[in-house]
Amino acid sequence: MDRRTLFTKFRKNKEVEVQTAPPVVMTLNPYTGPFGKLEAAHLLRRTTFGLTFEQIKQAESDGLAGTIAKLFDVGQLPEPPIYYNYDDDPNVASGTTWVDTPPDPNVNNINGARRRSLYAWWIGLMRDGGVSIREKMTLFWREHFVTANLARNQFGYHYINLCRKYALGDFRELTKEITISPAMLIYLNGTQNSRRNPNENYSRELLELFTIGKGELAGPGDYTTFTEDDVVELAKSLTGWIANDRNNPTFVGGTYRSGRHDTTTKQLSHRFANATIGNADENEYKNVVDLIFQQDEVSRFICRQLHIWFIGANIDATVEANVIEPMAQILRDNDYVIQPALEALLSSEYFFDESHRGCMVNHPIDFLFKLVGSLDFPAPTDIERKYNGWNYLYNQARDLDMDLYSIETVAGWKAFYQGPAYYDVWMNSVSLPLREKLVDTIMGGFRRSGFAYEYDYLDIISKFDNPTDPNDLINDLATVLFCYPISQGQLDFLKEVLVPGLPDFEWTVEYGEHLADPDDAQKREGVVRKLEALFGTMLKMPEIYLI
Repeated sequence: MDRRTLFTKFRKNKEVEVQTAPPVVMTLNPYTGPFGKLEAAHLLRRTTFGLTFEQIKQAESDGLAGTIAKLFDVGQLPEPPIYYNYDDDPNVASGTTWVDTPPDPNVNNINGARRRSLYAWWIGLMRDGGVSIREKMTLFWREHFVTANLARNQFGYHYINLCRKYALGDFRELTKEITISPAMLIYLNGTQNSRRNPNENYSRELLELFTIGKGELAGPGDYTTFTEDDVVELAKSLTGWIANDRNNPTFVGGTYRSGRHDTTTKQLSHRFANATIGNADENEYKNVVDLIFQQDEVSRFICRQLHIWFIGANIDATVEANVIEPMAQILRDNDYVIQPALEALLSSEYFFDESHRGCMVNHPIDFLFKLVGSLDFPAPTDIERKYNGWNYLYNQARDLDMDLYSIETVAGWKAFYQGPAYYDVWMNSVSLPLREKLVDTIMGGFRRSGFAYEYDYLDIISKFDNPTDPNDLINDLATVLFCYPISQGQLDFLKEVLVPGLPDFEWTVEYGEHLADPDDAQKREGVVRKLEALFGTMLKMPEIYLI
């Protein structure tokens, strides 16, 4: 859904100006145009969670190259989740991590405590991620290598940290580790895949959804990129793995059982040049992945997925030739390390083409962090309250149909694979009222664990360039919240919300009087009420739902 369509759908009573769009720049050449606040915000909006006005200004100052360098400087892996409100585990103290200790089955509520900790922890990493692409890419891989509800919380932590460890790294090595991760072994029946009873679930999805993709049907059981016979043979190569080892309490990976492994030679089809895979015991799964990655189509497939995630789902023949193919070549040249190809995409004139701003409906997590990150929603300092607040945000995203730990199908969230709607599925007659209700809840303020969550409007606007001028104030707020500059008509309407029936200077005078006497409660309250009306209006405008 593009910007104009969303306006038409949700503001039928408003006249929309129709303009002829300029041709889209269709190359991966480095972007050399202006890099002002609009361009900086576009880049940060697509690569981080909850960009702030200060971050936009800093990115503008750093320039494109400097900002890209910061985004891709992901640093060390974060500390693991901890018990934050649970004291009953005899083996792990409150305030310390449980990820290396199996749960005691005789202790009540232990799995629930770990689950709450795990769910909140990732939200916290998103909330505090700053100018880094790591958590956006962690979410990308989580959506790409889908698992559903995770049977053990250690498995969930291990799986998410694999996605984070390889966020910008070696796609091939990530595929190998995911293949024998306990979470995936359980989800796609790898634990049931044995020489006596091969199970094809994972081998099918490894080809169709995770690496090479399912091409057009070329004949019976032949999908251009692989065949049904390949699914069968690869399933045999992947036999022998189970998810659990009682002697390995850290659950860092699957466990190989030689007696469950098919030791025969596997014969692949013409789609893989009639290759064979000989017995390699516990290393045979690596040979499977290496063989698949010899096909150039793997690089094209994952580059299309990155395009859908960061730019949009409109991939026609021209995009395929001028963007996907050169990006895939960069990926192959770098032995399937993701970072160089992704840097090229996000630094390209194609990415910064104006048609790619506001061309997608934001998914629930991006929408949520626009409310709580971009507008500097307060956060407590003590651990228990932090985790409780993060859990609240996790539950809000789940209620908007984006549960981080339970994706509806093995193909992922519909917005990233199901055409022609794609991102439009996030916006419907059910989700729109829920989003509006969430805005009302956050605008109204609420308490969790004795901590008051409420906007500090005066603090937010104090970081803007010139909050004493209503035009600059509104435009700066629009830069944070919207993908495009607002029109003059919108600006005039919003000034009427801020200072109804009054000229611009009335805001300048009233806000200036508050700055001169900040302890005067009456002056402060008058300014805050006006800002609350402005924020509330802008957070209900259709533009808020675009990214």
